[in-house]
Amino acid sequence: MAGPITVTLNGAERTFDDLGETPYVTALVAALGFRGDRVALERNGDIVPRSTWPDTPVQSGDRFEVVHFVGGGKR
Repeated sequence: MAGPITVTLNGAERTFDDLGETPYVTALVAALGFRGDRVALERNGDIVPRSTWPDTPVQSGDRFEVVHFVGGGKR
């Protein structure tokens, strides 16, 4: 098991205790409780295409910007 990982998420430091043996962006998104099809993500200043999330590692010190799209409402 990998140890705790501390990242900056939307400007705030967050520590995750268990993102798996080799943590990837998919595990981070799941730990945040977001549906992957409603999230846009930037890692260290670069957009991370959803197709590469399973292969994009998460490392302590990474800086993430996450946008979660919310739908709904009536007009």
